[in-house]
Amino acid sequence: MPPADASTDAGTNSAPRAGSSTEDTLDLRLTDELIALFGDDAPVTVPGPVGGGLLDTPAHWGAVTTSAGVFQLVPVRIERDLPLISRWMNDPAVAAFWELSGPQDVTAAHLRTQLDGDGRSAPCLGVLGGVPMSYWEIYRADLDPLARHYPARPHDTGIHLLVGGVADRGRGLGTTLLRAVADLVLEKRPACARVVAEPDLRNTPSVSAFLAAGFRFSAELDLPDKRAALMVRDRALRNLL
Repeated sequence: MPPADASTDAGTNSAPRAGSSTEDTLDLRLTDELIALFGDDAPVTVPGPVGGGLLDTPAHWGAVTTSAGVFQLVPVRIERDLPLISRWMNDPAVAAFWELSGPQDVTAAHLRTQLDGDGRSAPCLGVLGGVPMSYWEIYRADLDPLARHYPARPHDTGIHLLVGGVADRGRGLGTTLLRAVADLVLEKRPACARVVAEPDLRNTPSVSAFLAAGFRFSAELDLPDKRAALMVRDRALRNLL
């Protein structure tokens, strides 16, 4: 599990932890490298085995078309993405939940733990219409410490989300992307029967966003760093919710 609620506000402009905002998150300046990688709506081709066998390689999942535009998960590269992700983590509303504010080294250490690990967690940028606008962690919930706190099933896959810019919050965008990514997980990971998340119970807008995205409330969990709502999107109910 991340150090705090990584399941963010998922598109709502509300209380902390994964996604509220400060104005400076709006002022994104794309470097030439980012423009080259994310410059249009075409699917991005990305190399590398991020996620590996344990997650069926999110790097290769490709783009999906949503009501908000073409969206793709692009594996994080620290040398390219650290300044942007660290800036999002230093938004006070985000920091209240993720607890990764401070120098870039703090965020870098969090990212490297995943990138240098065994592939059970894949940190990704969410790229919408060619612009990186969110941070995601796709992880094997059944192999995570979270599994000690709920009846995990093999291949349960977890989602953490941080919507980076204030302009992207409070208008249902997080809900749209949560549904798209959950469906993408179920499509690309045939062994996975459930997608799960554990937002902080205090973050009512986040819980509401997951419900609107087709997740159901399963239980309250007492985790080491928070009291969480266990949210579940079942493959069997995918076309009903």
